[in-house]
Amino acid sequence: MKLAQEFRSAVTPRAALLVVGVLALQLLFIASYVGALHHPKPTDVPFGVVAPGQTAERTARQLAALPGDPLDPRVLGSEAEARRQLGDREIDGALVVDPRGGTTDTLLVASGGGTALANALEQIIGQAEKEQRRTVRTVDTAPTARGDFNGLSAFYLVVGWCVGGYLLASILAISAGSRPANPQRAVIRLTVLALSAIVGGLGGAVIVGPILDALPGSTAALWGLGALVVFAVGAITLALQAATGIVGIGLAVLLVVIAGNPSAGGAFPGPMLPDFWRAIGPWLPPGAGTWAARSIAYFRGDAISGPLQVLSVWAVAGTVVTLVLSALRRPGEDEEEDRPTGESWPEEERTAEQPPPS
Repeated sequence: MKLAQEFRSAVTPRAALLVVGVLALQLLFIASYVGALHHPKPTDVPFGVVAPGQTAERTARQLAALPGDPLDPRVLGSEAEARRQLGDREIDGALVVDPRGGTTDTLLVASGGGTALANALEQIIGQAEKEQRRTVRTVDTAPTARGDFNGLSAFYLVVGWCVGGYLLASILAISAGSRPANPQRAVIRLTVLALSAIVGGLGGAVIVGPILDALPGSTAALWGLGALVVFAVGAITLALQAATGIVGIGLAVLLVVIAGNPSAGGAFPGPMLPDFWRAIGPWLPPGAGTWAARSIAYFRGDAISGPLQVLSVWAVAGTVVTLVLSALRRPGEDEEEDRPTGESWPEEERTAEQPPPS
């Protein structure tokens, strides 16, 4: 009987619910990462075909008919057009058939957009050319930097920024209550988050650029991207906490870590992921951030407006929800939760709550 009472005192109903929630997040983490990454397979990869005359249409049809539908080929007018679309990230590769009638063709790839995908295209086209008794040489139009092994630096950079965003918001909640007591406190938290995002964005950009030489491209552009990523993730975490209390931290982990990271196109770009993760990846902060970081590093900042809009929407939505919910709170609501950690109730309140001696 005493043991049961001790157990109830040690594990409150609220704590038990939180434990169940953590276990659910744990299983979802495993399911999401393994589900997305255990069997990468290129599917409907945007792919250009450049060839003289009727050869172009015939080659495109042959590539479209490959088992498993790895490619989504489209005929392009010239090699220059193929290179332009690769640079603009409209396609992920292109086959240029020898216009002189030889048997050696050229495969154009851009490993800066994803080394795994570039390697997969090389294998697919190499096998297809072999079956036609032709050979192929590969030209990388946007190669990864020497210090960027497998093109993963941009992904890890963005993951670090995302972690910083939700940890900053979580610390603010733990230290002073998960729900801001009033709009003034909400504004203060958002201001602290914004200043921290600026510092975190600069730190990450300097580390991967001048210090480690892991990513080329503009340090200033990466700094701006990093500040936006950190603030967007932090703002949406503050919003979730304002709506659900401490549970909001778990919801932020679900959104950013469990759903966002495996779908971000880091280890395997979007065309190599299963349909679900391919669909959600571009709309979540890790995916939008990874695409933008690679564009800055390897594609002269092209094709970056869409991801920046996605991140901006998250930032604005998180800010608005946080401010609105803080304004709707009634005085005295969740006072215990809002009291900073370690701060005790005033002496007169504790005395008033004590029952009279018997």
